[in-house]
Amino acid sequence: RIKSSFWGQLSTEEMYTFYLKMTNEFRAYTYFPPSLIKTDKDMRFDINEMVFDNFYMDVKNVFDMPVDIRLGRQDFLGTYGEGFLIMDGTPQDGSRTFYFNALKAAWRMNETNGLDFVYIRNTRDEEYLPVINEDKAPQNLNTTDEEAYVLYWKNKDKENLPFEAYYIYKREDDESGRGLQGEKGIINTMGGFGKYIFDPWTLRGQMAGQFGSYGEEDRQGMGGYLYLDKDFKEMTWTPKASLGYMYLSGDDVDSAENEAWDPLFSRYPWISELYVLSMGRDTGVTGYWTNLMAWRLETTFKTSEKTKLLLAYNYLRAAEETATTTILSGDSLDRGHLFQTRFDYAFTKNITAYLLVDYLLPGDFYVDDDSMLFTRVELQVKF
Repeated sequence: RIKSSFWGQLSTEEMYTFYLKMTNEFRAYTYFPPSLIKTDKDMRFDINEMVFDNFYMDVKNVFDMPVDIRLGRQDFLGTYGEGFLIMDGTPQDGSRTFYFNALKAAWRMNETNGLDFVYIRNTRDEEYLPVINEDKAPQNLNTTDEEAYVLYWKNKDKENLPFEAYYIYKREDDESGRGLQGEKGIINTMGGFGKYIFDPWTLRGQMAGQFGSYGEEDRQGMGGYLYLDKDFKEMTWTPKASLGYMYLSGDDVDSAENEAWDPLFSRYPWISELYVLSMGRDTGVTGYWTNLMAWRLETTFKTSEKTKLLLAYNYLRAAEETATTTILSGDSLDRGHLFQTRFDYAFTKNITAYLLVDYLLPGDFYVDDDSMLFTRVELQVKF
């Protein structure tokens, strides 16, 4: 997989800024089973699409008020609550793009408080901007069309206790929907994110509740996580350790309601590059995190000025049993054990690489108990 981007920015005085980023991602197969080759084109190094990755306008201090507006295609990576609900607006194209078609108005209430209003309109495939050199069926960006309104408040009155609260209204269409997005969905989500810093410890967590409808069914769900982090700054390699618990409600098959957690705009490799693929098999939707309880222990080491090592263990369970399928056993909550390691190396400030390995020992939640292995090597160049 080879991804390249170029971008530019134009500012006029201090009020207006225009930003454009173009991206291409193509894949070169060193091995492809002959039975899966559809055409000769599948084996070629085709730079087949160039897409508008970001394209927006910033307006500062609208009408001389403490309000900034950003209109257009934009990223929200790491902007809201550690990406628990708002992270990737285009989950179906993998890591090629993450953008949202959005209007964001940010009100600077005072030095320590801000309130954002965001309107989002993400379509199943590209509708708003041209795709350059498109030579195949449109690339799916989402399972179906999605629309949302977001109110997001950030408070930093206390430096060691930042807090965020939000309300999100989201509508999911059923056209081309499948799996847990097979019916029209209305999801109201209310919750908060907080962090308490008492050096060298940090306690951080998030909790949200959901209500609305899924087709003809009423919907209600709950999700969140809690982590305790500690820095060991005085030790060799300055390790950092984190112990956390995550909970995402699942649908009770014996109930008339739908209790499954909806991840909204966080269908990305939240816990694991490997397990996000397994979740897609469970739910019928790529990256649809739901019905999960997990304990996670993670340690990171800065092994040198240029290197970093991450080691993690996850014990995974389901919140609810599921109906029996060819994939799911229907009689167990034990999802299994997930082991992870990642090694980062910085050749220079602008040239970095990493090796990632995820290994899963499935539990009795699954019919097939064969272990799974995922590896990735990535090189990134910036200039």
